[in-house]
Order: sequence, then C-alpha cells, then structure tokens
Amino acid sequence: MKKITTNIRKNILHIANLALSPHIGSALSCSDILATLYFDVLRLEEYENRDLFLLSKAHSAMALYATLHEKGLLSKEDMEGYYQNGGTLPAHTDRLTNPYIEISAGSLGHGLPIATGMAHALKLQNSGRNVYVLMGDGESQEGSVWEAAMLAPQLKLDNLTVFIDRNDLQGYGRASELLSYEPIDKKFEAFNWEVLRIDGHNHEAIKEAVETPTDKPKMIICDTTKGKGVSFMEDELIWHYYLVTDEVKAKALKELEESLDEK
Repeated sequence: MKKITTNIRKNILHIANLALSPHIGSALSCSDILATLYFDVLRLEEYENRDLFLLSKAHSAMALYATLHEKGLLSKEDMEGYYQNGGTLPAHTDRLTNPYIEISAGSLGHGLPIATGMAHALKLQNSGRNVYVLMGDGESQEGSVWEAAMLAPQLKLDNLTVFIDRNDLQGYGRASELLSYEPIDKKFEAFNWEVLRIDGHNHEAIKEAVETPTDKPKMIICDTTKGKGVSFMEDELIWHYYLVTDEVKAKALKELEESLDEK
C-alpha cells in the first residue's frame, strides 16, 4: 500500500510539473485516503453496480487522476493531458472526461448534497451500492454542507460515507482560525451521524473506519498534513498555490524514493 500511495504522489508531482498548476499540497494531503478507497474499499468490478466516489474538494483533482491511473482506469496519455491547452482533463473534475469521475465539481459544498441524493436514490432502488465523498475541512464552512448533514440521517442513509480531509489549511490560512468549525466531530454527532476520527495517513485505520458497522450515515474525520510525503511542503500554506518547477519536482521525487527504503 505504501508503494501504491508513493506512486500516486509521484504522478501528482509529475502532472503538476507538466501543467505548472497549483494545489499540489491539497492533492498530496488526501492521497492515502484515495489509495485506500480505490485499492481496498470501492467495488468497481461491475461498472453498472459500482460504488460511487465523489471528490467534492475538486481542486485536488490531480490526486484523483493519479489514483485512477495507478488503478488502470485512466491512461498515462490522458493523465498527462491534465490542465493543458487542448488537453484531456481540467483543473477541476468534469464527469464527461472519464467514466469513473462521477461529478463535475469545483465550487465547494456541492459534493455532500449530491451524494445525499445519490445515496437516497440507491436506497429507493434497494441497491447494495455505496456512496463515498471526500470533502475538505475548509469546505465544511459552506452552508449547503449542513443542510445535507441534517437530511442524510433523516433519510437513514447508512450507504453514505463521508471523509473530511482535515489538514487545517485552506487558501488563505488555518481553516480553524478563519472560520472555526471545531469540534466538528461533536457537530456531526449532534446531527445523528456515526462519527469516527482517525489518522488520515494510516491505511489500516481508514479501512477499519469504513468497515465499522452502523445504521447511520458515517463521517470519517481524517487528520492529515497538507503536502504529506514531501517534507518541505508539509503543513506549509504556500503549497496551496506554489508551482512545481523542475527543481522542486526532482527534490520531491528524491524524498519519495528514499521513503520507500524506510521501514
């Protein structure tokens, strides 16, 4: 699993460098969550009966593209067409670009409401399919998130699992300081969600949280580090926007390669 996640992070750096695009820190932050979902959780074997994954924090699209490529669901050519003039993939997700990109997203606060509707529809169809959503912690400041948070338990959506990538950095500073959302676990518990709080870089903890039985919608708050895996990017706000030059890429890739040799 460590090798898979490292490959995902390497490909994120690769396409960020090709495109000279921002949001590298946000993409590295959620790579462990995506790796665990796509390689250990999501049922994707039968397309018509697949589980659904929605990337609500769509500025981290590079993480999803790199994961789909590692899973064999997105070609290298398409991945490298990210954020290019006349390319294949936009900076934020577009559902028409790949069969496994479920929603067009970008404006924050949309993923959870859409997922609530999808999960409710699957319930009405007596389907065994599940819906998973990845949100950012800054995104939890959006009012539409809390409307959906009230509705999901009322609809008894035990087929809905939400992750919050809680790295405590958003575009202009610490999310907890700009508009405090803590204690976010207690808030979702008050809305009658099953809430777990875990290390968002621990694959086993992520999988165990997903598999924890409940008859409620589930919120998994993942404590993470923005820029995870590249020491000079970790917990640094500037990497929300700084670009990956050739020099930065080479330095970061060296670190990732060395990390594979560590026990």
